Amino acid sequence: GLIPEKPTDLEEKLTVVKENSLDNFPNPFNPSTIIQYQIKESGFVSIKVYDYLGREVAVLINKDQPSGIYLVTFDASNLSSGVYLYTIDAKDFHKVKKMILLR
Repeated sequence: GLIPEKPTDLEEKLTVVKENSLDNFPNPFNPSTIIQYQIKESGFVSIKVYDYLGREVAVLINKDQPSGIYLVTFDASNLSSGVYLYTIDAKDFHKVKKMILLR
């Protein structure tokens, strides 16, 4: 008989993203946190982290990406405790969120 083919890895990873989102966990964190984001439209994506005075402290993503769900780790082991803002700028998605580094 015929053996059904196993779906390819590509097929398994194809997820239809219906909305944009941006979150991080854990929050508060020490010394690192995972930022999860999803983008519904392919295009250039920029994710940056700023201290509370508005100084850029990290550029985590700065490239073209297809629509999908992504994880990126923010390592703050060289930063002091406090509130940090992280931003996403994508084709149709712009958001700022707050995270707290507790030493």
